[in-house]
Amino acid sequence: MSWKGEMRGVSTKQIYSCYSAFQFSETAMFELPGNVTTDGSACDKTSSTLKLNFGEGHSWSVNFTIKGKTYQADTITFSYNLSDTVVFPKSVVNDTLTVNVKPQIADVGMDTCYSCNSKDTIEAESVNQTLWNVLIQAFVINNSTSKNITSCAADVPSTPVAPTTHPTTTTPAAPVTNSSTAPPPTTTPTPTPTPTLPTPTTGEYSIKPDENSTVCLMANFGLRISLKSGEMNFEPNGTTSSGSCGVNSSQLVLTSNAMTITLTFTNDTKKFHLHALNITGKTSSGVAFSGANTNLSLWEAAVGSSYMCNKEQNYTITGLLTLYTFNLHVQPFGVNKGVFSTAEDCQADAENFIVPIAVGVALLVLILIVLLAYFIGRKRNMASSYETL
Repeated sequence: MSWKGEMRGVSTKQIYSCYSAFQFSETAMFELPGNVTTDGSACDKTSSTLKLNFGEGHSWSVNFTIKGKTYQADTITFSYNLSDTVVFPKSVVNDTLTVNVKPQIADVGMDTCYSCNSKDTIEAESVNQTLWNVLIQAFVINNSTSKNITSCAADVPSTPVAPTTHPTTTTPAAPVTNSSTAPPPTTTPTPTPTPTLPTPTTGEYSIKPDENSTVCLMANFGLRISLKSGEMNFEPNGTTSSGSCGVNSSQLVLTSNAMTITLTFTNDTKKFHLHALNITGKTSSGVAFSGANTNLSLWEAAVGSSYMCNKEQNYTITGLLTLYTFNLHVQPFGVNKGVFSTAEDCQADAENFIVPIAVGVALLVLILIVLLAYFIGRKRNMASSYETL
């Protein structure tokens, strides 16, 4: 499950005097951190609860229940501790408040993941909760995450309605033609060629757990996104990188002016690979797009080494989205002293060395054949000379 959320709470201060009472409020805004615990989460055959505990006594939970062949989210519960001086520095109240809301998450197929890349703000009492980039499967079948996606309404593009045409009953007059005048030639407009995109600029990205730590994830590549409506290059200029490094999972999040790309890597202590990819953004014409796949097995290499593929490669992420990579070099685990470890080349790069090696071997064999023919011919000439004498 990967998701992000923004939650806002209101802390209240009360000042009393013997004549009147005044109440003041201030707004606090904080984001769900990456380090959370899941104590209190539970699963059974008909319901499941995800509970995230974080900070100084804060928690966020969502409850799901099965309804026929689908499941739905019944309640989101958010509890926040006003005695947390980091989030509520001006609060004089030490209470822990709880807010319950009903989200608009329903009719999710049983063997599907619920996905919503668009921002969804849930308002209730004095708390606004904003969720985005949500990907969750509440009921997992056969211990494997489903490849099927149930998208929220905000992510589904609206289909334009074709204009209705009504046939006319008016019979047009037949054109009058002059037999002595030839009709003007019909010209076919020349189609405008689709512009060819330049090779994407190679970006260099890295992740540090904090300011005092060394780099734990490195990635260099150029990216091109192919959509049904066209193609666009990912521009590293002005892009910000964030993410996290873990023992078994690392994540790189790239945010540019046009799109946000989240890459999730996993390892099984022996090899690592790209496990999930999530892309959201807008085209140059302002059309929103999104695509996600949480069951990938790309860019595989041994843990402690890096993965490299300089040749252009393309990967089908969804039926409507294809990813192209250029000058790819990644290492999500075991980075030492901020430099890439020994690289494992992709098959496409390995094939580049086969041709020159084959040509070299062929030349060597040809030289040996020529030398062998020369020595055989010379030996025969010497033998014929002896016979003549």
